[in-house]
Amino acid sequence: MAKVEEKGFAYGRDDQTQDGTVDLKGRPVLRSNTGRWTACSFIVGYEVFERMAYYGIASNLVVYLTTKLHEGTVTSSNNVTNWVGTVWMAPLLGAYIADAHLGRYWTFVIASAIYLVGMSLLTLAVSLHALRPPSCGSGVKLEDCDKRASSFQVGIFYCALYIIAVGTGGTKPNISTMGADQFDDYEPKERIQKLSFFNWWMFSIFFGTLFSNTFLVYIQDRVGWTLGYGLPTVGLAISVMVFLFGTKFYRHKLPSESPFSRIAHVLVAAIRKWRVTVPDDLKELHELSLEEYSKPGKYRIDHSSSLRFLDKAAVKSGPTLPWMLCPVTQVEQTKQMVKMVPVLIASFIPSTMLAQIGTLFVKQGTTLNRKMGPDFEIPPACLSAFVTIFMLISLVLYDRYFVPAVRKYTKNPRGITLLQRLGIGLVLHTITMITACLAERKRLSVIQEKHLFGKKDIVPLTIFILLPQFALMGIADSFVETAKIEFFYDQAPEGMKSLGTSYFTTSLGIGSFLSSFILSTVSNFTKKHTPKGWILDNLNTSHFDYYYLFLAVLTFLNFLFFLVVAKYYVYNADLRRSEGEFAMETLPNKSISALDGTVQSKTSPLLIS
Repeated sequence: MAKVEEKGFAYGRDDQTQDGTVDLKGRPVLRSNTGRWTACSFIVGYEVFERMAYYGIASNLVVYLTTKLHEGTVTSSNNVTNWVGTVWMAPLLGAYIADAHLGRYWTFVIASAIYLVGMSLLTLAVSLHALRPPSCGSGVKLEDCDKRASSFQVGIFYCALYIIAVGTGGTKPNISTMGADQFDDYEPKERIQKLSFFNWWMFSIFFGTLFSNTFLVYIQDRVGWTLGYGLPTVGLAISVMVFLFGTKFYRHKLPSESPFSRIAHVLVAAIRKWRVTVPDDLKELHELSLEEYSKPGKYRIDHSSSLRFLDKAAVKSGPTLPWMLCPVTQVEQTKQMVKMVPVLIASFIPSTMLAQIGTLFVKQGTTLNRKMGPDFEIPPACLSAFVTIFMLISLVLYDRYFVPAVRKYTKNPRGITLLQRLGIGLVLHTITMITACLAERKRLSVIQEKHLFGKKDIVPLTIFILLPQFALMGIADSFVETAKIEFFYDQAPEGMKSLGTSYFTTSLGIGSFLSSFILSTVSNFTKKHTPKGWILDNLNTSHFDYYYLFLAVLTFLNFLFFLVVAKYYVYNADLRRSEGEFAMETLPNKSISALDGTVQSKTSPLLIS
């Protein structure tokens, strides 16, 4: 009895977090000594080093596959995007494990150990004589080298890459979600701080990426792959230690039932009862008792008018099994996840454009004059640093100047809506691909003029002609990627935040696989129906300009699709918990138009637990 009273007292304290967060042992936490930017400093610190490690591999991987494993243009590009696609799709599994079983912290820690094993094996695969591909020596040209890696060596290399992919599956969906969990949505000051979290989260990502795209890429090209992969491995080990040092400051959300099973229950129940009529009186729909939602970590969601077909799952008729009858809150959670799917689909093509940075953009750079002065030569992958630099500049300007200025007129705490921000980025993606097309046409015109059709001929044109497309991609992604991760987290219901974050990673994964599919399809089609084909191993006889123009058209069509999706998207009601352990309140059931931010309200009773 004493324990119950003590617990009730703790929940009533003003310093107690109100969002159901606990410490690592499941005990309620105080706001004053946990969470907020103190905890986030360790999480952001982890992300800087981890992004350095990941992009230390990803940024220059296409060069390694070309020069060491002797893979062609299409094969090497597709192997990169297939691996990147797996890296970004694996978080679906990681999100499930975190939300349903282990929680975000322990899922992250275990996955980090797997990640570190993969990085260590990859470093050994490029270092040990028995594991690394044989070398023909520094005096032999790449095209004249007849020594090839054995199947065992190739297998070890790709095995290490996909172990890394498994590890990132548990870290990516949980680390950013943990960061956002450090801010209590029911405390006004923390809620305001949370609005800037994802901007600074992306800033930390880009800061680590910048180091990889400059220093590490240079080490790999000029010093060697052993040190070039060894440093990212050490960086990852440091990042995990930084994260663990902050353990006592973290707030944790308790795992609940699998979000996949909850969604499946609703979908199956609605389909099985497709002939049932939804009653006009919404009180007749099935819902759990008020006491059930008074428990920590439990949230009730009021009924909404969207996706009415799914309401059939809450109609009281027939058996009361989970696959036949679901409470209104569970139905609303499913609605919130399902209605984000069109936005998810609209984000696939932007992710496909992003995949060009580490593949075709880098391949272009290998054919251009990369010298700066008599002795210094820029590694082609270093231009990716300009993506990061312009992302960093754009994020700072956006967060510090654009948002405060626009907020005065829109009255939106974010300045503009998340979908408006995403739409701006999609327009910039189209402009980026048109710019890439024009740069490639200039490169091809010089090739024609100088008759430089050899596979290894260097075009007497500075590599900085590619700078505009890298810079524009950076600006575009400061809008697209930040808006995506914040949108999918913000619009996902409580208990499904990791799954919501995995929507973000899924868009990148499918976008990467889509890049492989489009590249292979276009390459094969044009080889059959044009004299030479658009995408060949010899870039000096290829037509990347046509391919980039094709991608520009694709992005524009996707933008038109996005406009339709955004027009009909309705934001979730912005419901916040009242003070106290329980309270019965009357709150407006808001539906906010995605494009103009208009609000429609109706008053309905809602339990705030």
